[in-house]
Amino acid sequence: MALFVVLSGVILTALLLVTGFILRLFVVLRNGPEYKPGQKGSVSVLVVAGSGGHTTEIIRLLGSLSHSYNPRHYVIADTDKMSEEKIRTFEAEREKSDSTSQFTLQRIPRSREVRQSWSSSVLSSLNALFSSVPLVFRLRPDVVLCNGPGTCVPLCAAGLLLGILGLKRVLIVYVESICRVETLSLSGKMLYYISDYFFVQWAQLKDKYPNAIYMGRLV
Repeated sequence: MALFVVLSGVILTALLLVTGFILRLFVVLRNGPEYKPGQKGSVSVLVVAGSGGHTTEIIRLLGSLSHSYNPRHYVIADTDKMSEEKIRTFEAEREKSDSTSQFTLQRIPRSREVRQSWSSSVLSSLNALFSSVPLVFRLRPDVVLCNGPGTCVPLCAAGLLLGILGLKRVLIVYVESICRVETLSLSGKMLYYISDYFFVQWAQLKDKYPNAIYMGRLV
Protein backbone atom coordinates (compact mmCIF):
# COMPACT_ATOMS: atom_id res chain seq x y z
CA MET A 1 0.00 0.00 0.00
CA ALA A 2 2.80 2.41 0.91
CA LEU A 3 4.58 1.62 -2.36
CA PHE A 4 1.36 2.33 -4.29
CA VAL A 5 1.04 5.74 -2.58
CA VAL A 6 4.65 6.63 -3.42
CA LEU A 7 4.30 5.53 -7.06
CA SER A 8 1.05 7.44 -7.37
CA GLY A 9 2.77 10.54 -6.00
CA VAL A 10 5.65 10.17 -8.46
CA ILE A 11 3.28 9.76 -11.42
CA LEU A 12 1.16 12.71 -10.32
CA THR A 13 4.24 14.89 -9.85
CA ALA A 14 5.56 13.95 -13.30
CA LEU A 15 2.22 14.76 -14.92
CA LEU A 16 2.08 18.11 -13.15
CA LEU A 17 5.60 18.99 -14.27
CA VAL A 18 4.92 18.05 -17.90
CA THR A 19 1.61 19.90 -17.94
CA GLY A 20 3.16 22.89 -16.20
CA PHE A 21 6.01 23.01 -18.70
CA ILE A 22 3.65 22.96 -21.68
CA LEU A 23 1.44 25.66 -20.20
CA ARG A 24 4.46 27.69 -19.17
CA LEU A 25 5.77 27.60 -22.73
CA PHE A 26 2.40 28.84 -23.97
CA VAL A 27 2.38 31.70 -21.44
CA VAL A 28 5.93 32.76 -22.31
CA LEU A 29 5.24 32.72 -26.04
CA ARG A 30 2.01 34.65 -25.55
CA ASN A 31 3.43 37.38 -23.32
CA GLY A 32 6.95 37.63 -24.72
CA PRO A 33 9.72 39.80 -23.25
CA GLU A 34 7.59 42.91 -22.88
CA TYR A 35 6.40 41.81 -19.47
CA LYS A 36 8.33 43.73 -16.80
CA PRO A 37 6.77 43.79 -13.33
CA GLY A 38 7.20 46.92 -11.31
CA GLN A 39 7.67 49.22 -14.32
CA LYS A 40 5.57 51.85 -12.59
CA GLY A 41 6.55 51.29 -9.01
CA SER A 42 8.16 48.95 -6.53
CA VAL A 43 8.71 45.25 -7.17
CA SER A 44 7.28 42.77 -4.69
CA VAL A 45 9.75 39.91 -4.41
CA LEU A 46 9.39 36.52 -2.77
CA VAL A 47 12.85 35.45 -1.59
CA VAL A 48 13.49 31.76 -0.94
CA ALA A 49 16.11 31.29 1.76
CA GLY A 50 17.78 27.97 2.47
CA SER A 51 19.78 27.03 5.51
CA GLY A 52 23.50 27.79 5.71
CA GLY A 53 25.25 29.01 2.59
CA HIS A 54 22.10 29.47 0.53
CA THR A 55 20.80 32.14 2.89
CA THR A 56 24.18 33.88 3.04
CA GLU A 57 24.36 34.02 -0.75
CA ILE A 58 20.80 35.25 -1.26
CA ILE A 59 21.32 38.02 1.31
CA ARG A 60 24.48 39.15 -0.48
CA LEU A 61 22.51 39.24 -3.70
CA LEU A 62 19.73 41.28 -2.13
CA GLY A 63 22.31 43.72 -0.80
CA SER A 64 23.21 44.64 -4.39
CA LEU A 65 19.61 45.30 -5.44
CA SER A 66 17.96 48.72 -5.35
CA HIS A 67 15.38 49.80 -2.79
CA SER A 68 12.65 49.41 -5.40
CA TYR A 69 12.55 45.69 -4.55
CA ASN A 70 10.05 46.18 -1.80
CA PRO A 71 8.37 44.53 0.04
CA ARG A 72 10.49 41.41 0.39
CA HIS A 73 8.73 38.25 1.49
CA TYR A 74 11.23 35.72 2.81
CA VAL A 75 10.22 32.06 2.84
CA ILE A 76 12.20 29.52 4.86
CA ALA A 77 11.66 25.89 5.78
CA ASP A 78 9.95 25.23 9.08
CA THR A 79 12.96 23.21 10.28
CA ASP A 80 15.47 25.95 9.39
CA LYS A 81 16.88 27.28 12.67
CA MET A 82 19.56 29.62 11.30
CA SER A 83 18.14 31.75 8.49
CA GLU A 84 15.72 33.91 10.46
CA GLU A 85 18.43 35.64 12.49
CA LYS A 86 20.49 36.36 9.35
CA ILE A 87 17.47 37.81 7.59
CA ARG A 88 16.46 40.02 10.50
CA THR A 89 20.02 41.31 10.88
CA PHE A 90 20.16 42.18 7.17
CA GLU A 91 16.78 43.90 7.23
CA ALA A 92 17.67 45.91 10.34
CA GLU A 93 20.71 47.30 8.52
CA ARG A 94 18.70 48.00 5.39
CA GLU A 95 16.07 49.91 7.35
CA LYS A 96 18.73 52.40 8.48
CA SER A 97 19.13 53.63 4.89
CA ASP A 98 15.53 53.12 3.78
CA SER A 99 12.71 54.00 6.13
CA THR A 100 10.13 52.60 3.69
CA SER A 101 11.71 49.15 3.70
CA GLN A 102 9.24 46.32 4.37
CA PHE A 103 9.63 42.59 4.76
CA THR A 104 7.76 39.56 6.02
CA LEU A 105 8.98 36.15 7.12
CA GLN A 106 7.04 33.04 6.12
CA ARG A 107 7.60 29.33 6.80
CA ILE A 108 6.58 26.26 4.84
CA PRO A 109 7.38 22.54 5.28
CA ARG A 110 10.77 21.54 3.92
CA SER A 111 10.65 19.66 0.61
CA ARG A 112 13.53 17.34 1.44
CA GLU A 113 15.79 17.01 4.45
CA VAL A 114 19.46 16.19 4.09
CA ARG A 115 19.89 12.42 3.62
CA GLN A 116 16.13 11.93 3.36
CA SER A 117 15.17 8.96 1.17
CA TRP A 118 13.87 9.74 -2.32
CA SER A 119 10.65 7.79 -1.76
CA SER A 120 9.67 9.78 1.32
CA SER A 121 10.82 13.06 -0.26
CA VAL A 122 8.05 12.74 -2.86
CA LEU A 123 5.42 12.97 -0.15
CA SER A 124 7.22 15.77 1.72
CA SER A 125 7.56 17.71 -1.54
CA LEU A 126 3.82 17.40 -2.17
CA ASN A 127 3.21 18.60 1.38
CA ALA A 128 5.44 21.62 0.71
CA LEU A 129 3.57 22.31 -2.53
CA PHE A 130 0.20 22.28 -0.76
CA SER A 131 1.55 24.91 1.64
CA SER A 132 3.21 26.97 -1.09
CA VAL A 133 0.17 27.46 -3.31
CA PRO A 134 -2.04 29.36 -0.81
CA LEU A 135 0.98 31.34 0.40
CA VAL A 136 2.00 32.52 -3.07
CA PHE A 137 -1.60 33.19 -4.04
CA ARG A 138 -1.99 35.37 -0.95
CA LEU A 139 1.28 37.31 -1.38
CA ARG A 140 1.09 37.58 -5.20
CA PRO A 141 4.72 38.61 -5.71
CA ASP A 142 6.04 40.12 -8.93
CA VAL A 143 9.20 38.01 -8.72
CA VAL A 144 10.27 34.75 -7.09
CA LEU A 145 14.01 34.91 -6.40
CA CYS A 146 15.86 31.75 -5.40
CA ASN A 147 19.31 30.17 -5.48
CA GLY A 148 18.96 26.45 -5.02
CA PRO A 149 17.38 25.21 -1.78
CA GLY A 150 14.82 22.47 -2.35
CA THR A 151 12.15 24.68 -0.81
CA CYS A 152 12.24 26.89 -3.90
CA VAL A 153 10.79 24.24 -6.25
CA PRO A 154 7.22 24.15 -4.86
CA LEU A 155 7.22 27.94 -4.48
CA CYS A 156 8.23 28.41 -8.12
CA ALA A 157 5.58 25.88 -9.12
CA ALA A 158 3.00 27.92 -7.20
CA GLY A 159 4.16 31.09 -8.94
CA LEU A 160 3.86 29.31 -12.26
CA LEU A 161 0.33 28.22 -11.40
CA LEU A 162 -0.61 31.80 -10.56
CA GLY A 163 0.30 32.80 -14.10
CA ILE A 164 -1.29 29.76 -15.73
CA LEU A 165 -4.61 30.64 -14.12
CA GLY A 166 -4.28 34.17 -15.43
CA LEU A 167 -4.32 35.73 -11.96
CA LYS A 168 -0.88 37.32 -12.14
CA ARG A 169 2.28 36.80 -14.16
CA VAL A 170 5.17 36.02 -11.82
CA LEU A 171 8.77 36.17 -12.99
CA ILE A 172 10.93 33.29 -11.79
CA VAL A 173 14.56 34.31 -11.31
CA TYR A 174 17.00 31.55 -10.40
CA VAL A 175 20.63 32.19 -9.45
CA GLU A 176 22.62 28.97 -9.18
CA SER A 177 24.80 28.77 -6.09
CA ILE A 178 28.45 29.77 -6.46
CA CYS A 179 29.45 26.33 -5.21
CA ARG A 180 27.96 24.66 -8.30
CA VAL A 181 30.94 24.67 -10.66
CA GLU A 182 30.55 21.67 -12.98
CA THR A 183 26.91 20.63 -12.60
CA LEU A 184 23.63 22.22 -11.62
CA SER A 185 21.98 21.45 -8.32
CA LEU A 186 18.89 19.25 -8.37
CA SER A 187 16.72 22.36 -7.96
CA GLY A 188 18.57 24.02 -10.81
CA LYS A 189 18.00 21.06 -13.12
CA MET A 190 14.29 21.17 -12.35
CA LEU A 191 13.88 24.94 -12.75
CA TYR A 192 16.20 25.48 -15.73
CA TYR A 193 13.33 24.98 -18.17
CA ILE A 194 10.71 27.15 -16.48
CA SER A 195 12.73 30.07 -15.11
CA ASP A 196 12.39 33.42 -16.87
CA TYR A 197 16.00 34.25 -15.96
CA PHE A 198 18.44 31.51 -15.03
CA PHE A 199 21.88 32.70 -13.88
CA VAL A 200 25.03 30.61 -13.47
CA GLN A 201 28.28 31.86 -11.94
CA TRP A 202 30.78 29.67 -13.80
CA ALA A 203 31.50 29.79 -17.54
CA GLN A 204 31.59 25.99 -17.87
CA LEU A 205 27.98 25.81 -16.72
CA LYS A 206 27.02 28.30 -19.41
CA ASP A 207 28.64 25.98 -21.97
CA LYS A 208 26.54 23.05 -20.74
CA TYR A 209 23.33 25.06 -20.36
CA PRO A 210 23.20 27.56 -23.24
CA ASN A 211 19.94 29.19 -22.12
CA ALA A 212 21.55 30.24 -18.83
CA ILE A 213 22.87 33.74 -18.27
CA TYR A 214 26.53 34.11 -17.26
CA MET A 215 27.69 37.45 -15.84
CA GLY A 216 30.56 36.22 -13.68
CA ARG A 217 30.32 36.00 -9.92
CA LEU A 218 27.14 37.55 -8.52
CA VAL A 219 27.53 36.79 -4.78
